[in-house]
Amino acid sequence: MKFFRLKEIPIQLEESSMKRSLKTRDLLLLGVGAIVGTGIFTVTGIAANVYAGPALILSFLIAAVAVGISGLFYAEFASRIPVIGGPYAYLYSVLGEGIAWMTGWFMILEFLLAISSVASGWAGYLQGWLNSLGIYLPKIFRASFHLKNGTYVDLLAVLVLLLVMLWVSQEVKKMLRLNHLMVYVKFGIILLFLIVGAFFIHPENWSPFMPYGFFGQHGKGVIAGAALVFFAYLGFESVPMAVEEVDDPQRRIPQGVLGALILVAVLYILVTLVLTGVIFYTKIGGIKDPVAYAMRSVDQPLVASVISVAAVLTLLTVCISMMYSSSRLIYAVSKDGLLPRMFGKIDRKARVPKNATFVVGIFSMIFAGFIPLELLAEFVNIVTLMYLIFIAIGILRLRKKFGQPKQGEFKTPWVPFLPLISIVICGCLMFHLQKGTWIAFTIAFIIGLLIYFFYGQKHSLLNK
Repeated sequence: MKFFRLKEIPIQLEESSMKRSLKTRDLLLLGVGAIVGTGIFTVTGIAANVYAGPALILSFLIAAVAVGISGLFYAEFASRIPVIGGPYAYLYSVLGEGIAWMTGWFMILEFLLAISSVASGWAGYLQGWLNSLGIYLPKIFRASFHLKNGTYVDLLAVLVLLLVMLWVSQEVKKMLRLNHLMVYVKFGIILLFLIVGAFFIHPENWSPFMPYGFFGQHGKGVIAGAALVFFAYLGFESVPMAVEEVDDPQRRIPQGVLGALILVAVLYILVTLVLTGVIFYTKIGGIKDPVAYAMRSVDQPLVASVISVAAVLTLLTVCISMMYSSSRLIYAVSKDGLLPRMFGKIDRKARVPKNATFVVGIFSMIFAGFIPLELLAEFVNIVTLMYLIFIAIGILRLRKKFGQPKQGEFKTPWVPFLPLISIVICGCLMFHLQKGTWIAFTIAFIIGLLIYFFYGQKHSLLNK
């Protein structure tokens, strides 16, 4: 059956049409840029107030372990199957073409919606700043399409994505310079908060440490907090997408994936620890900028302003990293014939897949400019959890079909125990999502199958 036909695993590293110039540092900064958005400045406050209190540090630790398990699978796949496409390419070699396509389809949707929602948030912050200066956009350009409110297009979101698209279409080293700069700024403001906040910590604010219990009830507790912040770690998938532009991918990709996850976990835990030590967790409910609010509450308005402005600026790293990753994914799928071959073309001068970059930019501009994205957050979660289950099954199949990793290749410990644990965790989180999310997921699943059966299967290179 064509749905389950396999693509051969390359015996050696494939020749790349793109320039192999990225090092481990580039991959670390790419991963951190994709993972750490405003979540570290907003989710920490909401989750502490509503779900776990100061014990949110345990929630972040549990979520880090859960995501880290998937990171181990990524690391082994990347070292044994060093081809572009990430999970899509890995599963093509062990679970078959149809599963690979559905995984790629879910990842494309995840990336597009993530880019669009971040751009919308960025536009909201910028619009608020312009309003404070007395500058107001015409009402029709202030938000996405909403006939009753008189809004038609979020113009600022469209414009910022246009700029990001043009930037990502540049040569990769040049493109990543801005991302690296913004990530360093991000590190700087986090370090600023940790240093200044350390002088205003009151240990009594950490008591009670676990106000809602560990397992809790009524949707609260450390475990419920972990289910929320689990998604604050997503974005590490961007690292394997750079495989054709890395000089030693079998060694550097695992380092980039696991290094980014460990670094981000440490940052999340430290920020939560300082935040809940500076201000009691019940006082940050409904606050959109709890980190800056905590600084204002201890009479540090300048530090609060610096954090707010820098947090908005560094949102660009998420857009850059996600657009970079999604364009490489579409490029990989196109190379296999499952999407039109025009998306697999490499620009001769920049040596990047410009057509794939432009299609990502155009669709993300449409989503950000015209479609309200508030109700689609859970949809991103469910498609992500689905392909993480595929990855866990894939690592089991990889071991059964090709045996243990060779010397020099990364080896996931405790197989099959860890893959089975990952499947259970992702499955439990999926079944806690709302009915409407499952309906949207079902529709997307059907659309993905239709694209495959009516286009991809017929044009697949495996037909030859």
